Amino acid sequence: MPTFKTIALTAAAMLAFAANSLLCRAALQHRGVDPASFGSIRLVSGAIALALIVRMRSQPVLPDPVDRIAPLMLFAYVACFSFAYLSLSAGTGALILFGAVQLTMFGAGLRAGERFDKVALTGLALAVVGLVYLVSPGVTAPQPLGAALMAAAGVAWGVYSLRGRRVTDPLAATARNFAWAAPMALLLNIVFMADAHANASGIALAIASGAITSGAGYVIWYAALSHLSAMRAATVQLSVPLIAALGGALMLTEIITPRLMGSSAAILGGIALVLFARSPTRRSA
Repeated sequence: MPTFKTIALTAAAMLAFAANSLLCRAALQHRGVDPASFGSIRLVSGAIALALIVRMRSQPVLPDPVDRIAPLMLFAYVACFSFAYLSLSAGTGALILFGAVQLTMFGAGLRAGERFDKVALTGLALAVVGLVYLVSPGVTAPQPLGAALMAAAGVAWGVYSLRGRRVTDPLAATARNFAWAAPMALLLNIVFMADAHANASGIALAIASGAITSGAGYVIWYAALSHLSAMRAATVQLSVPLIAALGGALMLTEIITPRLMGSSAAILGGIALVLFARSPTRRSA
């Protein structure tokens, strides 16, 4: 069973992810910044903030193997996510994104031999039903390009999360990933320079997304991942669309409907079953 510290870290990471989603939607929907510029500002500001934190802390950097895949996956996630939301509704995008994350991380868990008991499988099914119930009223037929980009973002985030389960120094690893991903985003920004635009609000939202909800949130997530199985890590992320929907209702003064309340109970109840079920077992070779 995960410890209280692991549960607290996981909850904090999910809140950061949801806040990051709200910042991205606000910036792109109001055309405060173009997606390529949003992604580059997000990664550069995150890299700068994390580098300063690593330099200021007294603890020495713990040695971790050089991981060239994680920065590439981080860049792919940020770029695909930003461009996908130009053509997808929030509900459709969330469903495609976290569906892809689920498939990626559960596939990795099954490949590694992880097996859930019936209680955990029931919790997973309940959480998935709650998520579909939440987003279904706003789901429309997605444009193929937007759907493909969001699915790619989900796969990239799933792989990035799986890579984080092996690090010993979450802060240093995240800072390194941002530092290596930022130049890729700047190159992409150059490619789309003809469409570049940004106002003060868009830039501020991108910086907040990079330095706070991405940088700090990903450090917290990496710290939690070392204590979560791939299947548990995949399941808890089902809470992000729900938290984002609740945040949107509060920030935009939207009405919290009975449908939102019912889906909240299903998603959070399902996640609780998965987290407190017997630890996943592994198949014998």
